[in-house]
Amino acid sequence: MSTDKELGKWVAAYLSSQGLETPIAKPIGMQGASLQDTIRLCQGHIMNALGLNITDDSLRESPQRVAKMYCEELFKGLDYDTFPKCTTVENKMQHDELIIVHDADVLSMCEHHFVPFVGSACVGYIPRTKVLGLSKIPRVVDFFSRRPQIQERLTAQIHAALSYILKTDDVAIVIKAEHMCMRLRGVKQASSYTTTSKMSGRFMDKPALREEFLTLTRK
Repeated sequence: MSTDKELGKWVAAYLSSQGLETPIAKPIGMQGASLQDTIRLCQGHIMNALGLNITDDSLRESPQRVAKMYCEELFKGLDYDTFPKCTTVENKMQHDELIIVHDADVLSMCEHHFVPFVGSACVGYIPRTKVLGLSKIPRVVDFFSRRPQIQERLTAQIHAALSYILKTDDVAIVIKAEHMCMRLRGVKQASSYTTTSKMSGRFMDKPALREEFLTLTRK
């Protein structure tokens, strides 16, 4: 996947200015290879505290597996150096109708209990001067999903980033997700899911447009 470190820097600054950034004390990209070593050691301590024998051949590599998974997969969205390249083209065709990308995967981790929540996002926008490559929208969704999150902030971050990249307020997003922290523990709701949305511009000003988007994204 092509990345755009410079765009990531500007998106991060914009989210911070809007009060939407994830609470990050130290950028993950600044910590280098020592980060995996730190997580590996901490995971080993957790497993030891649980009474597990981490010299067993089934468990011996688990601390390193967890460290690699955290840094290279589950939480890679903490590193803005890996922000996806978002190719836009001039809206020469003067398209001024709704564009929707349906069911972009949301694969994230609850920041309260560090267990997964999974679902999908539907993203719509009306172009002004720019049109975004369709594959870039799921990549932006995935980038912000790959960090400890709450669904409400995730929704707002994706909305703000796309509004910034597209230079338009006419952006709408709906996320529907199942939270393992509700299914595996606590209330133990096996069939419960959560829906969040964020809309702005004409999606807020024109009820008919808002209803069109919701109708087209409703299964």
